[in-house]
Amino acid sequence: MFNHDVIDFEVEKFHLNTEEGYPISPEVGVGIRRTDNKVPLAIVSEAYEPVQYKNIVTSVEEALGISGLDMTDAEFETNVFDDGAKLELRAKFPAHTMYLDKDKVKPEFCFRTSHNSTWANNGMMGLWRDKCWNTLVSGDKLAYVYGRHTKNFNVSAFAAKIRNAAAYIAGDGLSQMRDWYHTEISRDATVNLFTKTLAKRMDNVTRKPVANKVMLSNLMKIFDEENRHLHGRGTYEKYATRNNGTLWTAYQAATHWSSHDKKTNARPSHNTIGLREERVRKMLHSNEWLALAA
Repeated sequence: MFNHDVIDFEVEKFHLNTEEGYPISPEVGVGIRRTDNKVPLAIVSEAYEPVQYKNIVTSVEEALGISGLDMTDAEFETNVFDDGAKLELRAKFPAHTMYLDKDKVKPEFCFRTSHNSTWANNGMMGLWRDKCWNTLVSGDKLAYVYGRHTKNFNVSAFAAKIRNAAAYIAGDGLSQMRDWYHTEISRDATVNLFTKTLAKRMDNVTRKPVANKVMLSNLMKIFDEENRHLHGRGTYEKYATRNNGTLWTAYQAATHWSSHDKKTNARPSHNTIGLREERVRKMLHSNEWLALAA
């Protein structure tokens, strides 16, 4: 998909010295440089572990490959900046072109990462205007992933988000999901939704349904992050500052939970995924969900 020739290099950490040649303690910082031409790219902490671009790009390609997107006539860009310090990947999918009024709209994928901490791993899928290629229509980010570049990239979780976005773009439930995206719900209403559906458990003392607090906390953390990036100002907005979201971000939180394990950050077993997907399906048919969607 992407041009691997321009990312055919690796980076390494190296110890710093003063101008006089005296060594600088690693506790102060270490350098990051390319192994091929020794060009320094950044100064980072000693604990920083670089992840090679080729590994990240391979993971992104794998996520796109299993997302279900129609790749017919797809266009891919691989952009490297500042001697390799920053990387940007872009892909357009003409097979999923839509029309909003007189605007021709084409789905576009964008992913950025870096070796100098300028960009953490962050990727998104959105609908972009054909006449002005760099304008995201309505600001809708239909799928988003964000994480420190020192952590492993979760292929299955991101692929699930892209798959949800692809279904939206392709027209499966388009009008319904558009309604979900624009149906605002309060954070308290979302807590109630998850308490009575995905996070519901039976208390052995009172014999009444209560919330599984660990699961509820995880779901609400994902819900808050989705609102931050899809309806807020992304990384420029502090975490947990929004008290309102939408049915779309509640849905994204549910499908994110169903697609990967919280502790290991890996894809659960097929049996676990099947059970979780069934619980999400039941949530979408619950009285609580239907009342919010009415």
